[in-house]
Amino acid sequence: MQIERDQRGDLIILAINGPIIIGESARQFTEYLDGILEEDCKGVIIDLSHINYVDSTGLGELVGYMQMFNEKGRTMALLNPHDRIMSLFKLTSLDKEFSIFFNLEDAVKALS
Repeated sequence: MQIERDQRGDLIILAINGPIIIGESARQFTEYLDGILEEDCKGVIIDLSHINYVDSTGLGELVGYMQMFNEKGRTMALLNPHDRIMSLFKLTSLDKEFSIFFNLEDAVKALS
């Protein structure tokens, strides 16, 4: 898994490339988000456009970090999930819990 970082004002944008699954990729993902939790930022936008698979571990990590960001008064949003991942969010009703956007500018505007 590769993670590219960008920043728009006090928002961090992470572009994830590769699956978020149990093992090394999930560990890398959590370490990266742990670091962002320690930074002084308003929130994070996770771009999922290059991911077509998330296992239960990856899904659990997303939910857990959304809660941690909320507890710190910060926001976490998802950007461009593939149809397969969006179906999973709908099946689990997580589409009602996450802020999901399909346009980066809309996400930045909503979170700013």
